[in-house]
Amino acid sequence: MTKQIVAIAVIFSFTAVAWSILGTTIFSRTYSFDESLKGRVASIWGAPHVQKPPKATTTKEVTRKVEAVENGKTVMRTEKDYVTAPVELEGSKLNVALDLEHRQNGLLWYSTYKVVFAADYELKNSTEVETVDFVITLPTAQASFDEMIVAIDGVPVAFVNEKSTLRGTTRIARGGSAVLTVKYRSQGLDSWRYHFGDEVSQVRNFQLKMTTNFKDIDFPDNTLAPAQKKETKNGYELLWESKNLLSGFQIGMIMPEKLQPGPLAGRISYFAPVSLLFFFFILFIIAALRGIELHPMNYFFLACAFFAFHLLLAYLVDHISIHSAFVICSIVSLALVISYLRLVVGIRFAAVEAGIAQLIYLVLFSYAFFFKGFSGLAVTIGSILTLFVVMQLTGRIRWSEKFASRAAVPSPSA
Repeated sequence: MTKQIVAIAVIFSFTAVAWSILGTTIFSRTYSFDESLKGRVASIWGAPHVQKPPKATTTKEVTRKVEAVENGKTVMRTEKDYVTAPVELEGSKLNVALDLEHRQNGLLWYSTYKVVFAADYELKNSTEVETVDFVITLPTAQASFDEMIVAIDGVPVAFVNEKSTLRGTTRIARGGSAVLTVKYRSQGLDSWRYHFGDEVSQVRNFQLKMTTNFKDIDFPDNTLAPAQKKETKNGYELLWESKNLLSGFQIGMIMPEKLQPGPLAGRISYFAPVSLLFFFFILFIIAALRGIELHPMNYFFLACAFFAFHLLLAYLVDHISIHSAFVICSIVSLALVISYLRLVVGIRFAAVEAGIAQLIYLVLFSYAFFFKGFSGLAVTIGSILTLFVVMQLTGRIRWSEKFASRAAVPSPSA
């Protein structure tokens, strides 16, 4: 029996190496092209959005006298100069609607979304000039913007598109105010952010209302939490509001990720030796209790049946959903093991003891990886329960007798 255990350990080691290679291959296929695939998704759908508030200024022509030397004499000359003054942003009222639509490329799902942006910016002209130049920075150059509207007090104004910025001119009376309206529909990837401007910015009379069609909301680091959060039928309604804010933080939303088939298949493959170890351990104990002899070659074919599950899963997730692929691979692996062991031992042992053990340690242990953050706990609980059951079943076994070499049976004399 000792030689048998050594042979099983060698088989286990070889299959563990094979699973390690398979897992590495899956992760390589998944992430080696991730950047290029993400770039392709962004070029087709749109890049992450970072929206900034508009900037408005006035320009005043001034004259000044400067000294100059002409023909060896100092004379006074008049020169023209232009002084630019900022037009204050007195208030901001924004509405953002995020509509998440996941898209798959290769072995990864990408968090793409549609966005409807509408903002009213109150501009207060405290300068001496009535002609105001404004600049609206688009959230990204790698996106399309539909139904674009730029208006002053509800009246559309002409603008020029220059390097992802919209530039226009309007008139605001000295000491007066006007509302600059910006609206558009667009598409983005991964995250949406609103950037106030400088590292530490002062914002007055600010309100941003965001609605989502998803409930798994997450905020990026160094961003402000909403003042109000209301759950809706399909997502959330979030509100950021402040009268006079001085902060270096911004506002943002990270789109929830869908279950990634590539990384999931890779993690399951890396964990496969643990599943096989439990399976071999249970079969060995049951065989010892019932006096069933399983040859190391039997264990080798069982290991191959386990490996078939992960190999098929690695290449099937490219073509169908991860859940459908998991069910198909489970059925195939179970069929291989049960159909083989019924020839070796019998249908009852193959379908009951071996079948249930494979269902627990291969299928259920692997399925635990579908639940983020609970896979380790599920495997730990399963391991402890397995240990308890085996200890109770084998507590009265005399292992010295089980591992003792069988005495050679003398041949009858002629």
